Amino acid sequence: MRSKFKIFFCVLFAVVFALCFTAESMAANQYEKAMARWSRHEEYRNDLGGVFSVKATLYTVEYINNLMESEAEKNLWTASELEDYKYNFLNSVKIDEYLPIYLELEELGPTAHMAPFNEMIHLWVGNKKYAPAEYDQRFNFPLQGKRDGIVYFPRYDEKTGASIFNRDTTLRFVMVSGASPVLDSKEVRLNWDVKQENVGVPTSGTAADRMEIDRLLRRMEKLSGEKAELETQLENKKNEIDEINARIDELRRN
Repeated sequence: MRSKFKIFFCVLFAVVFALCFTAESMAANQYEKAMARWSRHEEYRNDLGGVFSVKATLYTVEYINNLMESEAEKNLWTASELEDYKYNFLNSVKIDEYLPIYLELEELGPTAHMAPFNEMIHLWVGNKKYAPAEYDQRFNFPLQGKRDGIVYFPRYDEKTGASIFNRDTTLRFVMVSGASPVLDSKEVRLNWDVKQENVGVPTSGTAADRMEIDRLLRRMEKLSGEKAELETQLENKKNEIDEINARIDELRRN
């Protein structure tokens, strides 16, 4: 009887292990597919053996969701732990303010001098050109070997506040030829065809709800400040009107 129980538990353990391994493999496979879809890579060489490599990963909703699922499977997180991690991750990449692009550079050969880095790169959204709003400051340092970090491009129009991703379009990331001696006179150009939902802000799960609450609280704080400023202006206007009326009454009595 004991031997039967041992066999049963061994089989049960093997089945559970196989299911966990399959689930993790599926999550990893989906992540690899998302990485392949949203990453672009170019490598440049010169006659002296110099190599300059650029890889850019667009943080789309699909890529982020698959990255989170892959991490959850690897770390055996609960649903609550996954949502906490996702919330912290989305905040760290400022997804509700900017469009983040994860950039990986490698320079083998002559040193690359890329400062100021915000003048070395830009993003075309359709036929409009945007400079980075923020970027990892390490990209300003002379480059030999590998370096990675995030660059943040605008998500909203500076004048109107409306999203600049209001239709299907092509994104083109450009790095100018002066970024590396290996490039010579060539520009780096990396393209993505995106739909509006690809580059939106994740909207499902408690992490997305918490981010929306954060956004609404920031909006409320801004509106409250504007309301207080308008009330001060209104009070000043009222006091001025009272002073004018008092002066008119005084002049009429003379």
